[in-house]
Amino acid sequence: MHYRYHDSPLGPLLIAGDQHGLRLLHMDAAQPWELASDWHLDEGELDAVCQQLDEYFAGQRERFELRLAPSGTAFQQQVWQALQEIPYGRTWSYSELARHIGKPEAVRAVGTANGANPIAIVIPCHRVIGANGTLTGYAGGVERKQQLLQLEGAWLL
Repeated sequence: MHYRYHDSPLGPLLIAGDQHGLRLLHMDAAQPWELASDWHLDEGELDAVCQQLDEYFAGQRERFELRLAPSGTAFQQQVWQALQEIPYGRTWSYSELARHIGKPEAVRAVGTANGANPIAIVIPCHRVIGANGTLTGYAGGVERKQQLLQLEGAWLL
């Protein structure tokens, strides 16, 4: 696994991936992250990720074109795939997301899977809000969620 830290308007990001694709984008890189012994400092393998993140933060990219390889259960993978279908600049509620995957009764499970997303920003879990339009919890902090939604011009109810 290759990793690197990358500066962003949200603070330092920890990015990690391997030959299968991007596996981790951790927003709160100032918080200690347990790096496994088989992780190696990036020597250019993650350049495309950083370039696309820079373009996104500059308002020049609405969709990421990266190979993703998040580790998770089949249900989590289903939710994370659906998150990528939320258009740039739009938000869905947790119940909309649950209906989208065909499990309208699984709102809490969808929320849990959303919170376990290992590839923040690229898999846009920040685009999911409460049914009443409020910004609900976010692993990177609600302030960062708000910044990302403002960057995208998302309308909050």
